Amino acid sequence: MPEHSEHGVVVGVDGSESALRAVRWAAEQARRRHTELRLVHAIDDEALDHPRPIPMRENLTEVTRERGHRLLRKARDAAKEVAPDVPVSSVLLHERPVMALKTASENADLLVLGTEGLRPLGRVLVGSVSIALAARAACPVALVRPHVADEMPPEAGPVVVGVDGTRASEAALALAFEEASWRRTGLIALHCWDDAFLSAVFEETRWSLDRSDIEEREREVLAERLAGWQEKYPDVRVEREVVRGRPADELLRHADRARLLVVGSRGRGGVAGMLLGSTSQAVMSYALCPVIVAREAVDRDR
Repeated sequence: MPEHSEHGVVVGVDGSESALRAVRWAAEQARRRHTELRLVHAIDDEALDHPRPIPMRENLTEVTRERGHRLLRKARDAAKEVAPDVPVSSVLLHERPVMALKTASENADLLVLGTEGLRPLGRVLVGSVSIALAARAACPVALVRPHVADEMPPEAGPVVVGVDGTRASEAALALAFEEASWRRTGLIALHCWDDAFLSAVFEETRWSLDRSDIEEREREVLAERLAGWQEKYPDVRVEREVVRGRPADELLRHADRARLLVVGSRGRGGVAGMLLGSTSQAVMSYALCPVIVAREAVDRDR
């Protein structure tokens, strides 16, 4: 079993039903981790700072503060309904939401955000705050959405993790084993390979492409990545899957029956740590179960 955490679970509060759903889910995570839950509501003062009479500006600031405290009290009540024994603290900050939550993530084990349900064409409403924090937060970021209509996310099924051999997927593996152990459930370690490029090259050169050899090598890659983790978490039953196809497609195929999906964060270009890869963005946008975007380890006292 994983060790108890000394850092808290942080959740953003904005007054929406999706945020309250995220608060309840976050409270359950804090209960499992034997840690505190921190509620954060941010007021962007710059949004209030357009020309208007000074008395109105002052009144509006006070109104937004009162509303913020009211939303935090409501969120606290929602958390206590789910996990009455979890210590809950709350903070109202005069800062842009992205920066406020990014700062809060520096002393947290998990940052939890809510998102709305599906659009008619099936795409989840993933806002700019969620995308920015998944790319820039100092800790893993969980995105919680309704599984069906307004229902809470499922509490049955395995944890699914994408494994591609990068440092980001190593962070995802560590988190996925930990989450599966906390939940006392199985883990599906999914490794995908796509030979579309090689197929085109081999077709042009008239060489033969032995896919069985490729698949065997990919199975070895997955075995290497899992080495040591199963010994560290003997209570977690692991199912290995090596499939040919696009990682995003295969992860989404598993998401319908998973209770949690874990992916790495890094893209293949741009400034390190500032971009999300296409796979991470796809599962954040389409997966029905909660998604955690794992972050590489950062230097901080732990």
